[in-house]
Amino acid sequence: MAHINLPEELPGIRGPMAFRPETAKSLNELAEALLRSENSLTRGERELIATYVSSLNDCFFCQNAHGGLAQHYLQCDMAFIDNVKKDYQSTSISEKLKSLLAIAASVQKGGKNVTPSQIEKAKSLGASDREIHDTVLIAAAFCMFNRYVDGLATWAPQDRQIYIDRGPRRAEEGYINFDLYK
Repeated sequence: MAHINLPEELPGIRGPMAFRPETAKSLNELAEALLRSENSLTRGERELIATYVSSLNDCFFCQNAHGGLAQHYLQCDMAFIDNVKKDYQSTSISEKLKSLLAIAASVQKGGKNVTPSQIEKAKSLGASDREIHDTVLIAAAFCMFNRYVDGLATWAPQDRQIYIDRGPRRAEEGYINFDLYK
């Protein structure tokens, strides 16, 4: 049960967003810019960064909602997403993305945990300044989103297939134009 009176039918971040639509607009615009705008990182890679940070924060709703989107964009199965969350170093993602996930993990612990050697490694593997910037901002934003969801004790469907099934529709709708009640 949520800590405050949220719409009971809306899981995860959707309940708090319906509760405060005036703040939801800005949060959704941030998510849209970070995860869907033109970028040299694919939407799948950016959703994977969000998923990974959410798993580090143990936010069930966000890691599965964004994992469903990452799965859709990357055309993989949930076992692959789970393997990335568990040990991305041993998965078949690019070395550049691995270096960006390392940076994201450091941001999740605290911004000052990002090291010059992590940045140098990412750059040596082809990461641009914008990709590093966006990785840091995605990680920081998802720490906020995760804490928003879990800090209000929102509920989340435990059937992970729901998130997988919703991935294609969420990908089509984006973050600005989706209906909170669907």
